[in-house]
Amino acid sequence: MSKANEFELRADEIVDAAVEIFQEGGLDAVSMRSVSTRLGVSPVPLYSRIGNRDALVDAIADRILEDLAPASTDDESWDEYAMRWSRELRSRLGKARDSRLIVWHGREAYVEASRPLVSIMRRDGLAADAAVQACRLLIWATVGFGAVESGAQPSNTRKPRTRPGGDPGGVDAAEVNTLFDLHVRYLIEGIARDAARAAETAETHEAGR
Repeated sequence: MSKANEFELRADEIVDAAVEIFQEGGLDAVSMRSVSTRLGVSPVPLYSRIGNRDALVDAIADRILEDLAPASTDDESWDEYAMRWSRELRSRLGKARDSRLIVWHGREAYVEASRPLVSIMRRDGLAADAAVQACRLLIWATVGFGAVESGAQPSNTRKPRTRPGGDPGGVDAAEVNTLFDLHVRYLIEGIARDAARAAETAETHEAGR
């Protein structure tokens, strides 16, 4: 890119390059200089358009979570959607080995990403605070699973008819996928039980008035 075009460099072009470097080499590979080299410019326009490296890392994290929520259908229940939503989050986090270091569960971008899930939960009868709590639990569970998953050891001693993840020698990729679905499904079932119990309690209280 020529010096003349440095002035026209857009922030999203900078973030695009940073995300590519992050996915290729991890967090340590991301620097203002590595991004400017990728773009063929000096680091100067990066500082003026993005800020420092911390701001650049924040932008990468926001990009990973951008448009996270999959499209839903009117006949899809909240628990079905929650499973698809969690799988998509796991997929996003799995695109770079260091994602868990920057897409931690407290990021503001999760609020926007979880709005469709909260909306579907509310549509299906969950109270507002219960829906927000459920989203937070699903996010924490998925981010935490990803952190553990990244250090999982492949099995060298495959045993027939064992439960997925039941071999102390390790797990294979298919088992990890199964374990994630179990992990999220057990959580969703618990959320559904609590929601049903809360609804019954509310009905009983209302009937006793």
